[in-house]
Amino acid sequence: MAKVATGLLSAPDAIGDTFGNFITNPVQPLFWMVAYLALNIMVVVKGVSSGIEKAGKVLMPLLFGMLILIAISLVGYVIWRLVQAFSDPENKGTDAKGIFTRFGYFLSGVAYAKGENLVENAAIVTVMDTAVALLAGVAMFPAMFAFGIEPAAGPGLVFVVVPTLFAEMGGIGALFAGLFFVALSVAALTSSVSLLEVVVAYLMDEKKFARPKAVVTASSVMALMCILASLSLGDIGPKLFGTGAFDVFDLLTDKIFLAIGGLLSCIFATWKLSKEDLKDEVTNGGKVSFAIFELWYSLVKFVIPVTIAIVAISGIKSGFDNGVGAIMVVGVLIIGVFAAL
Repeated sequence: MAKVATGLLSAPDAIGDTFGNFITNPVQPLFWMVAYLALNIMVVVKGVSSGIEKAGKVLMPLLFGMLILIAISLVGYVIWRLVQAFSDPENKGTDAKGIFTRFGYFLSGVAYAKGENLVENAAIVTVMDTAVALLAGVAMFPAMFAFGIEPAAGPGLVFVVVPTLFAEMGGIGALFAGLFFVALSVAALTSSVSLLEVVVAYLMDEKKFARPKAVVTASSVMALMCILASLSLGDIGPKLFGTGAFDVFDLLTDKIFLAIGGLLSCIFATWKLSKEDLKDEVTNGGKVSFAIFELWYSLVKFVIPVTIAIVAISGIKSGFDNGVGAIMVVGVLIIGVFAAL
């Protein structure tokens, strides 16, 4: 947001270099990391009702509203460009056809406390998460294809390709770029707060930590990992088998931890807990209706673990294929150690 406000979009060709220089700087990213982590601590230390719920009630509608505004604006801008192209008497249709064709490629192409309705909340989270993901895609990719901008993945998409897209819009692009990065910050904050709360809740429930102590402990570990990841982008700090901390964390979470974590959750819920206890937990002792519980239980117990295992095995195999098999082994060992505790 600061870069956009200081004229980043006025030099689209320099956006990639600006991003590269920023992430490889050993100081600037750490400053913003500390500020961002402080926001997380401020929310989580207040607890669920006073911190997370209040923040979510404000931030999530704000995020959704900004995404809708950005999506409508970008699609409208593409249509405006199409109208301009078709109405130009000197235009033989080549540019308009290119815009229209690339646009067509895209078109073709729960609960924390007792008493909450887990079934309803899970459905809401699933629908909203999918809706926001689709809305973000609708906001970004049609315009990229329309203007012939090559999409990318990961940070390159968000911090290089998307600003380049807004730069194509001229003066109004800076406004929508600002809105986009505000929305991105809101999305990141709500996600990281939820992740931090999981660790804090574990320390409070299992280790009997007071909330402030749990927050400080979890945040200290998070800060250390963030520092290592940030410095590694500038080729500073320790490496594991020649790979920097940021890439190690990315590989482990993307290829192993997310999939195997989901797999272990399914196994615990349906093989460790009794069916009666699980149903009692999900339905709040029979107070919440869950008509398809038997079907859901069978899927979670027999079908979903197999599909997740396929994803996990595929991820680990791709790691070996890409020459980072040793890191994959380390990840599997980490999962095994924690599962045995």
